[in-house]
Amino acid sequence: MTTEGFTTCLWFDGQAEEAAHYYVSIFKNSGIGRVSRYTDGSPGEPGSVMAVEFTANGHKFLGLNGGPQFTFSEAISFQIFCENQEEVDHYWTRLTENGGETGNCGWLKDRYGVSWQVIPDRLIGMISDADPEKAARTTQAMMSMYKLDIAALEKAYAGE
Repeated sequence: MTTEGFTTCLWFDGQAEEAAHYYVSIFKNSGIGRVSRYTDGSPGEPGSVMAVEFTANGHKFLGLNGGPQFTFSEAISFQIFCENQEEVDHYWTRLTENGGETGNCGWLKDRYGVSWQVIPDRLIGMISDADPEKAARTTQAMMSMYKLDIAALEKAYAGE
């Protein structure tokens, strides 16, 4: 097995190249790789994009134009850990623009239906704190939010 990690394949219905460019525009350390096209005798329109390799935030992806048979669900999501509120706001805004949907507790779906969790770095430590009251207050505050508010989470954690 290769030692270069995994590549995530995302199945699209004709929007793989568009989606790849979209993700590359949002994340640092990103770029478009090879683009494969359907040929005569293949299941797609000859010359149309079959697959596009891309990297988003250093993670390898393959966008596959496989057709309408399969769609995305919340059963799989990508977690984006953010250092500060500015990063939370950036990813939340960019991933929900032009048809994305907001969800509870920092979850959202982008315009293609891919699920994401936009999470402050510190949150996991707060909701798993050894002090059950701190963890409960923080969890309760998180459960009442859509986009996560770091200052409000920290106040809940501190009992303010």
